[in-house]
Amino acid sequence: MAKKPIRVAVTGAAGNIGYALLFRIASGQMLGADQPVILQLLEIPVEGPQKALKGVAMELEDCAFPLLQDMVLTGDADVAFKDANWCLLVGSKPRGPGMERADLLKDNGKIFIAQGQSIDKVAADDARVAVVGNPCNTNVMIAASQAKRLPADRFTAMVRLDENRGRAQLAQKAGVSINEVSDLFIYGNHSPTMFADYTHAKIGGKAAADVINDRAWLENDYLPTVGKRGAAIIEARGLSSAASAANALIDHVHDLVTPGAIHSVAVKSEGRYGFDPNVWAGMPVKTTAPGAYEVITSYEMDDFAKSKIKITNDELVSERDTVKDMLS
Repeated sequence: MAKKPIRVAVTGAAGNIGYALLFRIASGQMLGADQPVILQLLEIPVEGPQKALKGVAMELEDCAFPLLQDMVLTGDADVAFKDANWCLLVGSKPRGPGMERADLLKDNGKIFIAQGQSIDKVAADDARVAVVGNPCNTNVMIAASQAKRLPADRFTAMVRLDENRGRAQLAQKAGVSINEVSDLFIYGNHSPTMFADYTHAKIGGKAAADVINDRAWLENDYLPTVGKRGAAIIEARGLSSAASAANALIDHVHDLVTPGAIHSVAVKSEGRYGFDPNVWAGMPVKTTAPGAYEVITSYEMDDFAKSKIKITNDELVSERDTVKDMLS
């Protein structure tokens, strides 16, 4: 029997990440090769972006994806999120030249208040939310704060791009295939302060730190390289990460609907790993049922790891303090 279509709402759908993302969702790479989808695509209600969105939809039609059952194109959040099972919040205001992070947080806060309210009002009862638009940890906290109907554990933010970057750097350093690198998890904020915990990572089943055997490189080169990779890509390409961010979002959702998958997700910390209980922080989770997960709390952190987690927690708390008047 054919499966019922899953409704996937995507914000910023005509942007660079959206363009790299939508074709992969429609082809079945995110939710499965036998799972029909309906794409509900939101762009700002202005002629240019709406026209671009129409063009993207025309291309999606021209791909003739068997799984793509329908599309909704809109500038109205209540239309985009109506009955949505997955809400992928990709769109956000980018940081402009000379813009302070506090201003960015407040400008984006307004967007995520409105989207959080809309999702809570009109999305499906089983709706799940994945925030990509930066600063994603704080944006997801703001969106979740607006929810009266949907519980906080439905709201996640993406640190999977950092996990993928971190695994790739370890594989490169060790001269092995990416498949050899496991148990590399991201703690904290999706920002240069995040902690890519190489202390528990494995390469070919052995401790990564033993295989690489270069603590100075791990502490002083590896961590900053992963943390500042986004800036390095902007410097090289003149544009921010789009295809790799879209790929990470495919991974993020795919693993959240795959029971048994173990991966890094930013979730409400509830005080785990020394984080403030009310911030959203990256940490390892295990998917228990499609869309549901439990945080893995068994990793013991050494003093170095604890010091790194404190830095990223302090940043998350400071971001929350900046937007505290927006949290309902």
